[in-house]
Amino acid sequence: MPEGNQSSILFFRLLGFQNPNSLKVPLFCLFLAIYMIILLGNLLIMIMVISSRKLQSPMYFFLCHLSFCDIVFTTNIAPTMLHNILYDVGKMSMKHCISQFYLYGASTVAECYILTLMSYDRYLAICNPLHYTSIINLDVCLRLVGGSWLSGLLITLCTSIMLFHRDFCGPKVIDHFICDLTPVLKLSCSDTFSFEVIVFVLSIPIIVIPFVFIVVTYINIFITVLKIPSTSGKQKTFSTCSSHLTSVGIYYGTLTIIYVVPRRGHLLRVNKALYLLYTVITPLFNPLIYSLRNQDIRKAIKMLF
Repeated sequence: MPEGNQSSILFFRLLGFQNPNSLKVPLFCLFLAIYMIILLGNLLIMIMVISSRKLQSPMYFFLCHLSFCDIVFTTNIAPTMLHNILYDVGKMSMKHCISQFYLYGASTVAECYILTLMSYDRYLAICNPLHYTSIINLDVCLRLVGGSWLSGLLITLCTSIMLFHRDFCGPKVIDHFICDLTPVLKLSCSDTFSFEVIVFVLSIPIIVIPFVFIVVTYINIFITVLKIPSTSGKQKTFSTCSSHLTSVGIYYGTLTIIYVVPRRGHLLRVNKALYLLYTVITPLFNPLIYSLRNQDIRKAIKMLF
């Protein structure tokens, strides 16, 4: 490929939502408010877990890192999205685009694994309570969370390097509000089949295996809960994992829909809305779910204020 074609794609143009001028300021204020709520809500959970003695357990340790994932995930996307809402088209260098994709992918992988660790924690606490403290301790939690982040950083690094060294030409326009893999690959001049195969293979240990693991653990949890004789005992036991189950349902539900719904033609706006649900609304729900449905978190909030 000629060198001139490569240099012509040093910058990308993000089209964003392409809203009417009358909606720019209201949408900007709305998403800025949502972004601030996400930051404050997740920071509040992190502060409570760190400062409250009653929340010094593996479940809340994982929750603290889940909140950190949401902060990194949203902060990586929100500023660019807010800029595009005000100015319609956002100019982004190729390095900036790949960097945004890298943080987006790394935090997504880490969150998938942390949600899996939380389901494993609930499985041990409910199905194997006698050996819970001997299996899960602070040292194990640190290694598991560290492994989750390391996996996310390394796996996404490989994908980002391969994406950065691809040949790009033609239109520099990305009809999206973030630099995701699919819209960027559409601008590549070279064959993308082998790249897409590698991404598909990597998605199996990132998405498929953790999701299957979560389903299996919750099947065992449900079977154990059904064996409890008293109704109050069933409700009390299940309440300890209902928040996590709700979070998993929202997260994997939106993640699955994004990759199932077609991305062409008149469904492009629908796809953008789904990405918006996944990148903005889901991180907003997590602190609300855990603060409203968890008694320990509610008590810690009351003590904090």
